[in-house]
Amino acid sequence: MPNATFAAADLTSFCRLDQLGLVVTGQRVTPQGAVLECRVVVADDWCRRCGCQGRPRDTVTRELAHEPFGRRPTTLVVRLRRYRCVECGHVWRQDMTAAAEPRARLSRRAMRWALEAIVCQHLSVARVAEALAVAWDTANDAILAEGRRVLIDDPARFDGVKVLGVDEHCWRHTRAGDKFVTVIIDLTPVREGTGSARLLDMVAGRSKKMFKTWLAARPHVWRNRIETVAMDGFTGFKTAAAEELPDAVAVMDPFHVVRLAGEAVDKCRQRVQQATTGHRGRRGDPLYRARRTLLTGADLLTDKQAARLETLFRDAEHVQVEAAWGIYQRLVQAYRVKDKKLGRHLLAGVIDSIAAGVPPGLVEITKLGRTLKNRVADVLRYFDRPGTSNGPTEALNGRLEHLRGSALGFRNLTHYIARCLLEAGGFRPQLHPQIG
Repeated sequence: MPNATFAAADLTSFCRLDQLGLVVTGQRVTPQGAVLECRVVVADDWCRRCGCQGRPRDTVTRELAHEPFGRRPTTLVVRLRRYRCVECGHVWRQDMTAAAEPRARLSRRAMRWALEAIVCQHLSVARVAEALAVAWDTANDAILAEGRRVLIDDPARFDGVKVLGVDEHCWRHTRAGDKFVTVIIDLTPVREGTGSARLLDMVAGRSKKMFKTWLAARPHVWRNRIETVAMDGFTGFKTAAAEELPDAVAVMDPFHVVRLAGEAVDKCRQRVQQATTGHRGRRGDPLYRARRTLLTGADLLTDKQAARLETLFRDAEHVQVEAAWGIYQRLVQAYRVKDKKLGRHLLAGVIDSIAAGVPPGLVEITKLGRTLKNRVADVLRYFDRPGTSNGPTEALNGRLEHLRGSALGFRNLTHYIARCLLEAGGFRPQLHPQIG
Protein backbone atom coordinates (compact mmCIF):
# COMPACT_ATOMS: atom_id res chain seq x y z
CA MET A 1 0.00 0.00 0.00
CA PRO A 2 2.50 2.68 -1.12
CA ASN A 3 -0.09 5.48 -1.29
CA ALA A 4 -1.77 4.73 2.06
CA THR A 5 -1.75 7.42 4.72
CA PHE A 6 -1.09 6.31 8.28
CA ALA A 7 -2.00 8.16 11.45
CA ALA A 8 -0.28 7.91 14.81
CA ALA A 9 -0.87 4.71 16.73
CA ASP A 10 -3.99 5.06 18.89
CA LEU A 11 -4.90 2.13 21.14
CA THR A 12 -8.21 3.76 22.06
CA SER A 13 -9.38 3.83 18.44
CA PHE A 14 -7.94 0.39 17.66
CA CYS A 15 -9.91 -1.21 20.50
CA ARG A 16 -12.99 0.88 19.58
CA LEU A 17 -13.16 2.36 23.06
CA ASP A 18 -13.86 5.83 21.67
CA GLN A 19 -17.34 4.47 20.83
CA LEU A 20 -17.81 3.73 24.54
CA GLY A 21 -16.69 7.11 25.84
CA LEU A 22 -13.42 5.73 27.21
CA VAL A 23 -9.76 6.47 26.64
CA VAL A 24 -6.84 4.11 27.29
CA THR A 25 -4.31 5.27 29.87
CA GLY A 26 -2.22 2.11 30.23
CA GLN A 27 -1.85 -1.52 29.20
CA ARG A 28 -0.58 -4.78 30.59
CA VAL A 29 -0.11 -7.81 28.33
CA THR A 30 0.20 -11.34 29.75
CA PRO A 31 0.09 -14.79 28.14
CA GLN A 32 -3.45 -15.14 29.49
CA GLY A 33 -4.76 -11.91 27.99
CA ALA A 34 -4.51 -8.14 27.74
CA VAL A 35 -5.59 -5.64 30.40
CA LEU A 36 -6.31 -2.04 29.40
CA GLU A 37 -6.55 0.68 32.00
CA CYS A 38 -9.13 3.28 30.97
CA ARG A 39 -10.87 6.37 32.20
CA VAL A 40 -14.16 8.02 31.28
CA VAL A 41 -13.74 10.98 28.95
CA VAL A 42 -16.66 13.09 30.26
CA ALA A 43 -15.99 14.62 33.70
CA ASP A 44 -19.63 14.44 34.94
CA ASP A 45 -18.98 16.65 37.99
CA TRP A 46 -22.41 18.26 38.36
CA CYS A 47 -24.70 17.09 41.15
CA ARG A 48 -27.70 15.04 40.08
CA ARG A 49 -29.80 16.35 43.00
CA CYS A 50 -29.24 20.07 43.32
CA GLY A 51 -27.27 20.82 40.15
CA CYS A 52 -24.27 22.31 41.90
CA GLN A 53 -20.72 21.43 40.95
CA GLY A 54 -18.99 18.74 42.95
CA ARG A 55 -15.44 18.22 44.09
CA PRO A 56 -13.37 15.12 43.37
CA ARG A 57 -13.42 12.75 46.34
CA ASP A 58 -11.68 9.51 45.33
CA THR A 59 -11.47 6.91 42.56
CA VAL A 60 -13.04 3.47 42.16
CA THR A 61 -12.40 0.82 39.52
CA ARG A 62 -14.68 -1.43 37.52
CA GLU A 63 -13.59 -4.43 35.45
CA LEU A 64 -15.30 -5.29 32.16
CA ALA A 65 -14.73 -8.06 29.64
CA HIS A 66 -14.14 -6.49 26.22
CA GLU A 67 -14.20 -7.93 22.72
CA PRO A 68 -11.12 -10.10 22.11
CA PHE A 69 -8.44 -9.20 19.60
CA GLY A 70 -6.93 -12.22 17.92
CA ARG A 71 -7.16 -15.13 20.34
CA ARG A 72 -6.37 -13.02 23.39
CA PRO A 73 -9.11 -12.04 25.89
CA THR A 74 -9.22 -8.33 26.66
CA THR A 75 -10.20 -6.88 30.03
CA LEU A 76 -10.95 -3.23 30.73
CA VAL A 77 -10.09 -1.72 34.12
CA VAL A 78 -12.10 1.50 34.14
CA ARG A 79 -11.15 4.10 36.75
CA LEU A 80 -14.16 6.16 37.79
CA ARG A 81 -13.83 9.38 39.70
CA ARG A 82 -16.27 9.98 42.57
CA TYR A 83 -17.51 13.46 43.43
CA ARG A 84 -19.12 15.10 46.47
CA CYS A 85 -21.51 18.02 46.06
CA VAL A 86 -20.31 21.14 47.90
CA GLU A 87 -23.91 22.14 48.66
CA CYS A 88 -25.96 19.04 49.55
CA GLY A 89 -23.15 16.56 50.20
CA HIS A 90 -24.45 14.01 47.66
CA VAL A 91 -21.79 11.56 46.43
CA TRP A 92 -21.84 10.05 42.94
CA ARG A 93 -19.50 8.48 40.44
CA GLN A 94 -18.91 9.19 36.79
CA ASP A 95 -21.56 7.93 34.42
CA MET A 96 -20.32 5.12 32.16
CA THR A 97 -23.59 3.82 30.72
CA ALA A 98 -22.16 4.42 27.24
CA ALA A 99 -19.58 1.72 27.98
CA ALA A 100 -21.69 -0.87 29.82
CA GLU A 101 -25.02 -1.53 31.46
CA PRO A 102 -25.17 -1.01 35.25
CA ARG A 103 -23.65 -4.00 37.07
CA ALA A 104 -22.82 -5.69 33.76
CA ARG A 105 -19.68 -7.79 33.42
CA LEU A 106 -19.33 -7.18 29.67
CA SER A 107 -18.81 -3.95 27.79
CA ARG A 108 -21.29 -3.02 25.09
CA ARG A 109 -18.76 -3.89 22.42
CA ALA A 110 -18.23 -7.30 24.05
CA MET A 111 -21.97 -7.95 24.03
CA ARG A 112 -22.16 -6.97 20.37
CA TRP A 113 -19.19 -9.18 19.52
CA ALA A 114 -20.73 -12.12 21.38
CA LEU A 115 -24.06 -11.67 19.60
CA GLU A 116 -22.36 -11.54 16.20
CA ALA A 117 -20.34 -14.66 17.07
CA ILE A 118 -23.53 -16.58 17.89
CA VAL A 119 -25.66 -15.33 14.99
CA CYS A 120 -23.13 -14.90 12.17
CA GLN A 121 -20.30 -17.31 12.99
CA HIS A 122 -22.55 -19.89 14.75
CA LEU A 123 -20.11 -20.29 17.65
CA SER A 124 -21.18 -22.04 20.83
CA VAL A 125 -21.71 -20.14 24.07
CA ALA A 126 -18.80 -22.06 25.58
CA ARG A 127 -16.47 -20.80 22.84
CA VAL A 128 -17.68 -17.22 23.31
CA ALA A 129 -17.24 -17.43 27.08
CA GLU A 130 -13.71 -18.72 26.61
CA ALA A 131 -12.83 -15.88 24.23
CA LEU A 132 -14.17 -13.29 26.69
CA ALA A 133 -12.63 -15.00 29.74
CA VAL A 134 -15.94 -15.04 31.61
CA ALA A 135 -18.14 -17.80 33.04
CA TRP A 136 -20.57 -19.65 30.76
CA ASP A 137 -23.60 -18.32 32.64
CA THR A 138 -22.31 -14.76 32.35
CA ALA A 139 -21.85 -15.06 28.59
CA ASN A 140 -25.17 -16.87 28.07
CA ASP A 141 -27.20 -14.33 30.06
CA ALA A 142 -25.56 -11.41 28.27
CA ILE A 143 -26.09 -12.93 24.81
CA LEU A 144 -29.74 -13.73 25.40
CA ALA A 145 -30.45 -10.32 26.93
CA GLU A 146 -28.73 -8.47 24.08
CA GLY A 147 -30.34 -10.72 21.48
CA ARG A 148 -33.80 -10.07 22.84
CA ARG A 149 -33.22 -6.33 23.11
CA VAL A 150 -31.68 -5.81 19.67
CA LEU A 151 -33.26 -8.54 17.56
CA ILE A 152 -36.00 -10.73 19.02
CA ASP A 153 -38.12 -8.00 20.65
CA ASP A 154 -38.04 -5.85 17.52
CA PRO A 155 -41.65 -5.76 16.24
CA ALA A 156 -40.41 -4.92 12.74
CA ARG A 157 -39.15 -8.48 12.25
CA PHE A 158 -42.76 -9.56 11.55
CA ASP A 159 -43.16 -7.03 8.75
CA GLY A 160 -43.60 -8.20 5.18
CA VAL A 161 -44.77 -11.73 6.03
CA LYS A 162 -47.21 -13.07 3.43
CA VAL A 163 -46.53 -16.82 3.42
CA LEU A 164 -46.37 -18.86 6.62
CA GLY A 165 -45.04 -22.35 7.16
CA VAL A 166 -46.00 -24.33 10.25
CA ASP A 167 -44.63 -27.66 11.43
CA GLU A 168 -43.75 -29.57 14.57
CA HIS A 169 -40.24 -29.91 15.97
CA CYS A 170 -38.83 -32.25 18.63
CA TRP A 171 -36.69 -30.11 20.91
CA ARG A 172 -35.49 -32.80 23.28
CA HIS A 173 -35.28 -36.58 23.24
CA THR A 174 -36.14 -37.53 26.81
CA ARG A 175 -38.66 -39.91 28.31
CA ALA A 176 -40.40 -37.35 30.50
CA GLY A 177 -41.95 -34.00 29.65
CA ASP A 178 -43.33 -32.44 26.49
CA LYS A 179 -40.90 -33.04 23.65
CA PHE A 180 -42.50 -31.10 20.81
CA VAL A 181 -42.90 -27.46 19.86
CA THR A 182 -44.65 -25.78 16.94
CA VAL A 183 -42.37 -23.78 14.66
CA ILE A 184 -43.71 -20.89 12.57
CA ILE A 185 -41.63 -19.99 9.51
CA ASP A 186 -41.67 -17.03 7.14
CA LEU A 187 -41.63 -18.51 3.63
CA THR A 188 -42.21 -15.23 1.82
CA PRO A 189 -38.57 -14.83 0.64
CA VAL A 190 -38.61 -18.38 -0.74
CA ARG A 191 -41.76 -17.87 -2.77
CA GLU A 192 -40.62 -14.49 -4.08
CA GLY A 193 -37.07 -15.72 -4.74
CA THR A 194 -35.47 -12.97 -2.65
CA GLY A 195 -33.85 -15.05 0.08
CA SER A 196 -34.19 -18.02 2.38
CA ALA A 197 -36.79 -18.94 4.97
CA ARG A 198 -36.47 -17.57 8.49
CA LEU A 199 -37.81 -18.63 11.86
CA LEU A 200 -40.54 -16.34 13.19
CA ASP A 201 -41.38 -18.03 16.47
CA MET A 202 -41.66 -21.28 18.40
CA VAL A 203 -44.59 -22.28 20.62
CA ALA A 204 -44.59 -25.01 23.25
CA GLY A 205 -46.76 -27.96 22.20
CA ARG A 206 -48.10 -29.11 18.83
CA SER A 207 -51.86 -28.68 18.91
CA LYS A 208 -54.53 -26.62 17.21
CA LYS A 209 -54.90 -24.56 20.37
CA MET A 210 -51.22 -23.57 20.43
CA PHE A 211 -51.17 -22.38 16.81
CA LYS A 212 -54.55 -20.67 17.11
CA THR A 213 -53.45 -18.80 20.25
CA TRP A 214 -50.28 -17.62 18.54
CA LEU A 215 -52.19 -16.35 15.52
CA ALA A 216 -54.78 -14.62 17.71
CA ALA A 217 -52.01 -12.73 19.48
CA ARG A 218 -50.85 -11.14 16.22
CA PRO A 219 -52.31 -7.78 15.15
CA HIS A 220 -55.41 -7.90 12.98
CA VAL A 221 -53.70 -5.95 10.20
CA TRP A 222 -50.82 -8.44 10.16
CA ARG A 223 -53.16 -11.43 9.91
CA ASN A 224 -55.00 -9.84 7.00
CA ARG A 225 -51.75 -9.72 5.02
CA ILE A 226 -51.18 -13.49 5.22
CA GLU A 227 -51.99 -15.02 1.85
CA THR A 228 -50.85 -18.63 2.18
CA VAL A 229 -50.14 -21.13 4.98
CA ALA A 230 -48.04 -24.17 4.10
CA MET A 231 -48.48 -27.15 6.41
CA ASP A 232 -48.36 -30.92 6.70
CA GLY A 233 -51.36 -33.25 6.96
CA PHE A 234 -52.19 -32.40 10.57
CA THR A 235 -55.79 -31.13 10.55
CA GLY A 236 -55.25 -29.10 13.75
CA PHE A 237 -53.02 -26.62 11.93
CA LYS A 238 -55.51 -26.37 9.07
CA THR A 239 -58.44 -25.70 11.41
CA ALA A 240 -56.53 -23.07 13.39
CA ALA A 241 -55.50 -21.29 10.18
CA ALA A 242 -59.05 -21.38 8.83
CA GLU A 243 -60.44 -19.83 12.02
CA GLU A 244 -57.83 -17.10 12.52
CA LEU A 245 -56.82 -16.47 8.88
CA PRO A 246 -60.07 -16.82 6.95
CA ASP A 247 -58.67 -15.11 3.84
CA ALA A 248 -55.49 -17.19 3.73
CA VAL A 249 -55.18 -20.29 1.56
CA ALA A 250 -54.03 -23.55 3.16
CA VAL A 251 -51.53 -25.53 1.08
CA MET A 252 -50.42 -29.07 1.87
CA ASP A 253 -46.91 -28.70 0.56
CA PRO A 254 -45.07 -31.16 -1.73
CA PHE A 255 -42.50 -32.05 0.90
CA HIS A 256 -45.06 -33.64 3.21
CA VAL A 257 -47.11 -35.17 0.39
CA VAL A 258 -44.03 -36.93 -0.97
CA ARG A 259 -42.99 -37.92 2.53
CA LEU A 260 -46.40 -39.50 3.17
CA ALA A 261 -46.05 -41.49 -0.05
CA GLY A 262 -42.51 -42.49 0.87
CA GLU A 263 -43.67 -43.69 4.29
CA ALA A 264 -46.36 -45.78 2.60
CA VAL A 265 -43.72 -47.45 0.38
CA ASP A 266 -41.48 -48.05 3.37
CA LYS A 267 -44.24 -49.59 5.48
CA CYS A 268 -45.31 -51.79 2.57
CA ARG A 269 -41.72 -52.97 2.18
CA GLN A 270 -41.48 -53.76 5.89
CA ARG A 271 -44.78 -55.70 5.86
CA VAL A 272 -43.77 -57.76 2.83
CA GLN A 273 -40.34 -58.36 4.37
CA GLN A 274 -41.92 -59.74 7.53
CA ALA A 275 -44.44 -61.83 5.62
CA THR A 276 -41.91 -63.43 3.24
CA THR A 277 -38.92 -63.93 5.57
CA GLY A 278 -40.48 -63.98 9.03
CA HIS A 279 -38.05 -61.38 10.37
CA ARG A 280 -37.10 -57.75 10.08
CA GLY A 281 -34.74 -56.59 7.38
CA ARG A 282 -31.17 -57.84 7.54
CA ARG A 283 -28.10 -56.87 5.60
CA GLY A 284 -28.41 -59.54 2.93
CA ASP A 285 -32.16 -59.28 2.38
CA PRO A 286 -33.03 -57.84 -1.07
CA LEU A 287 -35.86 -55.65 0.25
CA TYR A 288 -33.71 -54.24 3.03
CA ARG A 289 -30.82 -53.52 0.67
CA ALA A 290 -33.16 -51.61 -1.65
CA ARG A 291 -34.83 -49.51 1.07
CA ARG A 292 -33.15 -46.25 -0.01
CA THR A 293 -33.25 -47.04 -3.72
CA LEU A 294 -37.03 -47.44 -3.53
CA LEU A 295 -37.31 -43.81 -2.38
CA THR A 296 -35.11 -42.42 -5.16
CA GLY A 297 -36.74 -40.74 -8.14
CA ALA A 298 -36.81 -42.96 -11.23
CA ASP A 299 -35.03 -40.30 -13.31
CA LEU A 300 -32.21 -40.14 -10.76
CA LEU A 301 -31.44 -43.86 -10.56
CA THR A 302 -27.97 -45.01 -11.49
CA ASP A 303 -27.48 -48.08 -13.65
CA LYS A 304 -26.62 -50.12 -10.56
CA GLN A 305 -29.75 -48.98 -8.72
CA ALA A 306 -31.97 -49.62 -11.73
CA ALA A 307 -30.57 -53.14 -12.06
CA ARG A 308 -31.17 -53.74 -8.34
CA LEU A 309 -34.83 -52.76 -8.63
CA GLU A 310 -35.29 -54.84 -11.79
CA THR A 311 -33.95 -57.89 -9.96
CA LEU A 312 -36.11 -57.11 -6.93
CA PHE A 313 -39.35 -56.84 -8.91
CA ARG A 314 -38.78 -60.15 -10.75
CA ASP A 315 -39.80 -61.94 -7.57
CA ALA A 316 -43.58 -62.44 -7.54
CA GLU A 317 -43.61 -62.02 -3.75
CA HIS A 318 -42.57 -58.39 -4.18
CA VAL A 319 -45.44 -57.36 -6.46
CA GLN A 320 -47.09 -55.24 -3.77
CA VAL A 321 -43.87 -53.33 -3.20
CA GLU A 322 -43.60 -52.75 -6.95
CA ALA A 323 -47.16 -51.41 -7.05
CA ALA A 324 -46.53 -49.04 -4.12
CA TRP A 325 -43.25 -47.92 -5.70
CA GLY A 326 -45.01 -47.18 -9.00
CA ILE A 327 -47.59 -44.95 -7.29
CA TYR A 328 -44.82 -43.14 -5.40
CA GLN A 329 -42.93 -42.48 -8.65
CA ARG A 330 -46.06 -41.16 -10.37
CA LEU A 331 -46.65 -38.75 -7.50
CA VAL A 332 -43.04 -37.52 -7.54
CA GLN A 333 -43.08 -37.10 -11.30
CA ALA A 334 -46.23 -34.95 -11.10
CA TYR A 335 -44.39 -32.43 -8.94
CA ARG A 336 -41.32 -32.43 -11.20
CA VAL A 337 -43.18 -31.51 -14.37
CA LYS A 338 -42.33 -27.94 -15.38
CA ASP A 339 -45.80 -27.27 -16.76
CA LYS A 340 -47.87 -26.60 -13.62
CA LYS A 341 -51.19 -27.28 -15.34
CA LEU A 342 -49.94 -30.67 -16.51
CA GLY A 343 -48.49 -31.39 -13.07
CA ARG A 344 -51.82 -30.58 -11.44
CA HIS A 345 -53.63 -32.86 -13.88
CA LEU A 346 -51.19 -35.73 -13.28
CA LEU A 347 -51.34 -35.43 -9.49
CA ALA A 348 -55.13 -35.25 -9.50
CA GLY A 349 -55.15 -38.43 -11.59
CA VAL A 350 -52.87 -40.21 -9.12
CA ILE A 351 -55.04 -39.22 -6.16
CA ASP A 352 -58.24 -40.29 -7.94
CA SER A 353 -56.76 -43.64 -8.96
CA ILE A 354 -55.59 -44.62 -5.47
CA ALA A 355 -58.72 -43.24 -3.80
CA ALA A 356 -61.06 -45.06 -6.19
CA GLY A 357 -59.70 -48.45 -5.35
CA VAL A 358 -56.47 -50.42 -4.99
CA PRO A 359 -55.92 -54.14 -4.42
CA PRO A 360 -57.13 -55.15 -0.94
CA GLY A 361 -53.66 -56.15 0.21
CA LEU A 362 -52.16 -52.67 -0.29
CA VAL A 363 -53.37 -51.27 3.03
CA GLU A 364 -50.65 -48.60 3.09
CA ILE A 365 -51.67 -47.18 -0.29
CA THR A 366 -55.34 -47.33 0.71
CA LYS A 367 -54.58 -45.20 3.77
CA LEU A 368 -52.51 -42.80 1.65
CA GLY A 369 -55.34 -42.43 -0.85
CA ARG A 370 -57.84 -41.69 1.91
CA THR A 371 -55.57 -38.99 3.39
CA LEU A 372 -54.87 -37.30 0.06
CA LYS A 373 -58.52 -37.44 -0.99
CA ASN A 374 -59.57 -35.65 2.21
CA ARG A 375 -57.00 -32.90 1.56
CA VAL A 376 -57.06 -32.94 -2.25
CA ALA A 377 -57.94 -29.25 -2.50
CA ASP A 378 -55.02 -28.25 -0.26
CA VAL A 379 -52.66 -30.56 -2.17
CA LEU A 380 -53.57 -29.21 -5.61
CA ARG A 381 -53.40 -25.56 -4.51
CA TYR A 382 -49.62 -25.84 -4.63
CA PHE A 383 -49.69 -25.67 -8.43
CA ASP A 384 -51.45 -22.30 -8.25
CA ARG A 385 -48.84 -21.03 -5.75
CA PRO A 386 -45.45 -22.48 -6.76
CA GLY A 387 -42.69 -22.03 -4.24
CA THR A 388 -45.02 -22.61 -1.28
CA SER A 389 -43.34 -25.57 0.35
CA ASN A 390 -42.43 -26.64 3.86
CA GLY A 391 -39.14 -28.01 2.55
CA PRO A 392 -37.31 -24.90 3.85
CA THR A 393 -39.07 -25.46 7.18
CA GLU A 394 -37.55 -28.93 7.36
CA ALA A 395 -34.18 -27.44 6.44
CA LEU A 396 -34.48 -25.07 9.40
CA ASN A 397 -35.34 -28.04 11.59
CA GLY A 398 -32.00 -29.52 10.55
CA ARG A 399 -30.20 -26.35 11.61
CA LEU A 400 -31.95 -26.46 14.97
CA GLU A 401 -30.91 -30.09 15.41
CA HIS A 402 -27.32 -29.03 14.81
CA LEU A 403 -27.70 -26.23 17.35
CA ARG A 404 -28.98 -28.64 19.96
CA GLY A 405 -26.13 -31.02 19.25
CA SER A 406 -23.45 -28.34 19.55
CA ALA A 407 -24.95 -27.25 22.89
CA LEU A 408 -25.16 -30.90 24.07
CA GLY A 409 -28.88 -30.48 24.62
CA PHE A 410 -31.11 -27.94 26.34
CA ARG A 411 -33.13 -28.17 29.55
CA ASN A 412 -34.78 -24.74 29.49
CA LEU A 413 -37.32 -24.30 26.70
CA THR A 414 -37.28 -20.50 26.99
CA HIS A 415 -33.52 -20.43 26.44
CA TYR A 416 -33.87 -22.92 23.58
CA ILE A 417 -36.46 -20.78 21.79
CA ALA A 418 -34.28 -17.67 22.17
CA ARG A 419 -31.20 -19.49 20.85
CA CYS A 420 -33.19 -20.91 17.92
CA LEU A 421 -34.43 -17.46 16.98
CA LEU A 422 -30.87 -16.13 17.05
CA GLU A 423 -29.69 -19.10 14.99
CA ALA A 424 -32.41 -19.18 12.34
CA GLY A 425 -34.29 -15.89 12.67
CA GLY A 426 -32.64 -14.30 9.64
CA PHE A 427 -30.77 -11.68 11.67
CA ARG A 428 -27.41 -11.94 9.89
CA PRO A 429 -28.05 -9.06 7.45
CA GLN A 430 -29.20 -6.91 10.35
CA LEU A 431 -25.94 -7.42 12.23
CA HIS A 432 -23.81 -7.35 9.06
CA PRO A 433 -25.61 -5.58 6.20
CA GLN A 434 -22.88 -6.60 3.75
CA ILE A 435 -23.66 -10.33 4.11
CA GLY A 436 -26.86 -12.20 3.29
